[in-house]
Amino acid sequence: MALSKRVLFIFQAIECLCFFSLSQGNQQFSLRNLPPLEKASSFPATRPEAYDYIIVGGGTAGCPLAATLSLKYKVLLLERGGSPYGNRNVSYMENFHIGLSNMAPDSASQAFISTDGVINARARVLGGGTSINAGFYSRASSSFIQQVGWDEDLVNESFPWVEDKIVMWPKIAPWQAALRDGLLQAGVSPFNGYTYDHVSGTKVGGTIFDESGYRHTAADLLAAGDPNNLRVLLHASVDKIVFNTQQGRLKPRATGVQFTDENGRLHQAFLNSNRDSEVIVTAGAIGSPQLLLLSGIGPKNDLKNHRIPVVLHNKYVGKGMADNPMNSIFIPTKSPPRQSLIETVGITEAGVFIEASSGFGQSPESIHCHHGIMSAEIGQLSTIPPKQRSLEKAQKYAHTKLNLPKEIFQGGFILEKIDGPLSSGHLALIDTDVRKNPAVTFNYFSHPHDLTRCVYGIKTIERILKTNRFSELAAGFSMERVLNMSVQANVNFIPKHTNDTESLEQFCRDTVITIWHYHGGCHVGKVVDQQLRVLGVSGLRVVDGSTFSRSPGTNPQATVMMMGRYFGVKILRERLGQAAGCN
Repeated sequence: MALSKRVLFIFQAIECLCFFSLSQGNQQFSLRNLPPLEKASSFPATRPEAYDYIIVGGGTAGCPLAATLSLKYKVLLLERGGSPYGNRNVSYMENFHIGLSNMAPDSASQAFISTDGVINARARVLGGGTSINAGFYSRASSSFIQQVGWDEDLVNESFPWVEDKIVMWPKIAPWQAALRDGLLQAGVSPFNGYTYDHVSGTKVGGTIFDESGYRHTAADLLAAGDPNNLRVLLHASVDKIVFNTQQGRLKPRATGVQFTDENGRLHQAFLNSNRDSEVIVTAGAIGSPQLLLLSGIGPKNDLKNHRIPVVLHNKYVGKGMADNPMNSIFIPTKSPPRQSLIETVGITEAGVFIEASSGFGQSPESIHCHHGIMSAEIGQLSTIPPKQRSLEKAQKYAHTKLNLPKEIFQGGFILEKIDGPLSSGHLALIDTDVRKNPAVTFNYFSHPHDLTRCVYGIKTIERILKTNRFSELAAGFSMERVLNMSVQANVNFIPKHTNDTESLEQFCRDTVITIWHYHGGCHVGKVVDQQLRVLGVSGLRVVDGSTFSRSPGTNPQATVMMMGRYFGVKILRERLGQAAGCN
């Protein structure tokens, strides 16, 4: 009998070691191994299978997490949007701006307007933000990893797991090369070459666009999982998490979820009876706090106002929402620049990042669109009261582009954005429909230090424009004229002032836009613990940017994808360690 136990222990230990080797990367990675992507309506109405893990949100963190957990356990991944494959507005960089401006109810991007008056976007597609973003890949700083308390060895294993599969070095575009040279001539040094690392100075980072401009997303990472253990449902909108709240239980326990399919029919999916099984929410910084609130976890008075049964009172759900404010300056050029998204970045000691984009101007396809950070539209809603502003009215204003001089659209942007804004706001439900956006407030520049850093960023751009490199490219406009043009070009619904170019502080306030790096709402120590388990309940975690108190690195997608892999490996090691006695 003792020998049998010893043999069993050795077998389990070997299994544990075999899993550890998986965390070093899979050289056989191929999209041919993607699991079937099924419609939510295919889910059986009677006697559905029970799962070890139900993951809500097939996004930047959810896809690598699901792939990793499926190597050993049954996983159900629920995504509210559709597939990125075959969608040209997702797959090709040249259509980046068109995808963002698509207002269709099934589009990959769901627009929302913060109460501050800034147009923003949420992903509504498998792959999440990696399917609609600008593609730039740069790791978090080592200080960020230390601050959040993650295992640095496992972090350094998890980043390459992502990079080996979907990240490439860009063939640097002329506008990006110009920014690189301009940054160095303006004193943002040293030049750190091509690197994923977050280091002060100027660098070229990675990209998820290949040389043909084709986008590789977090959805591709699902191919690293076990398709026999992984079920992926599309157009599955999770309405709420289901809890066992029987009297006598120490804590409410998550047992499953309720979701609506593409035909409007309700379904329920449940965890199996194993005590380690979990619902893991990876719906992003807007979707995750929203779903907790809809499921009865949040400020009890707010929940009662919406007639949501209270599972757990937690006043911090939805609080501490922040978005890295960005301001862009449009630079007219002597000739049309080639299209480019972010490839080069200047990381300043003042906590300001300088980036650039180019070539997303007026074309037959884009003439009626607002383009977010690539926008060169004129005509703002500054004369319309905030309560009356809408995305539809923004589209009407965009029609004025037809009558504008071509130089307004012939050029590129230099962007400055704030690292770790001290200004923050909150998220609150408007109604109980998970498909609708909640009310989100970021309170941009409410903290004076954020405003000081924005002014520093604008002055840095001014130094760049005075360098020899940019004087060769630009059409000879003065800084005052460029600022005036940029006041008109930025699409937000914030009233403008006549002294925008005289006061850089006012310019920052009036032209603030977003680059979609919002975070918070489920902070560690307030909503989740260090292992991202939701406080006060069992069987529930949140693994995404809603747990961050600041956005990692210059662009968060690298760290959020790594995070999905990291916590997948961590969970498996804990469970396999419990079974085999491994540490």
